[in-house]
Amino acid sequence: MDGWLDVFSRVQEGLFESIVQPVAFALGWGNLLEQAYEGTGWVLVGLIQIAVMLLVIGPLQRWRPVEPVTDRRAVRVDVLYTLLHRLGLFKLVMFFTFENWLESGIAVLRAHGLPTFHLDQLWPGVTDQALVSFFLYLVVFDFINYWVHRAQHRFEWWWRLHALHHAQRQVTMWTDNRNHLLDSIIVDLLFVALAVLIGVPPGQFVALVAFSQLSESLQHANLRLSFGHIGERLWISPRFHRLHHAIGIGHEAPAGDGQRAAPLGGCNFGVLFPWWDMLLGTANFADRWEPTGVRDQVEQGRDYGDGFWSQQWLGLKRLVGRA
Repeated sequence: MDGWLDVFSRVQEGLFESIVQPVAFALGWGNLLEQAYEGTGWVLVGLIQIAVMLLVIGPLQRWRPVEPVTDRRAVRVDVLYTLLHRLGLFKLVMFFTFENWLESGIAVLRAHGLPTFHLDQLWPGVTDQALVSFFLYLVVFDFINYWVHRAQHRFEWWWRLHALHHAQRQVTMWTDNRNHLLDSIIVDLLFVALAVLIGVPPGQFVALVAFSQLSESLQHANLRLSFGHIGERLWISPRFHRLHHAIGIGHEAPAGDGQRAAPLGGCNFGVLFPWWDMLLGTANFADRWEPTGVRDQVEQGRDYGDGFWSQQWLGLKRLVGRA
């Protein structure tokens, strides 16, 4: 782990010193070099992720697709979401707005006595084992992510935003970042706050996010792949997660219950580990490959938008009950 982080740091430093720093000085942004250096790291992570997606996950999708891709325009919009999030533009905006305000607020609290806490220091010797520390934080993040994901499906206002993610009828490796921007802002702030409060080192935080996102890209792949009886219970597979996207199964109330199409039921909310679904009774290991989407798209013809801006606008209208 330390070796890989060292290589990453050297590449990040090289890119920063040769490209980013001269541009920042030329634009008169010398006071923002710290943020620019961090942003360089996120861009590098995104480039690595996209390379893995194109070189590994993409060929797997073509090898064993669940279904033929008939709406390539919808997939291209998902590619735009991926580039926006993975290449740092979304993160850059967050740096200079909400995250900055959040971290400034936490700094004020610390100045008034809020202690600095590091979760991995609770167990002697863990801080000296980078891989163990990484796995500890990964499990904690995933547990919180499970509950955040369930909340996105449980609270009506949040579902109105999150439904955009489930409205994709052609789920592919690009679908993970297909989210309403307001939904992404809420989730990002929650996990930045969590990282600060439990003392995740900045380098490990980048690695945690990058590793999780790449796994989620595989989960969303249009790929007929299961990890087998044991593997399915250790790590979330494309088959397990596709059931979560299945119409009327993974994220909605059971059909015929007299309710509107709302996120009152569902299964497979886990993000990396299926353990939380298994422990809390929301796991579905059925060997099925169902169509994806939201029930009201099929039954009522509800419009979730065809392009990026229409999807964002309709999400806001759903949030206020106007769509």
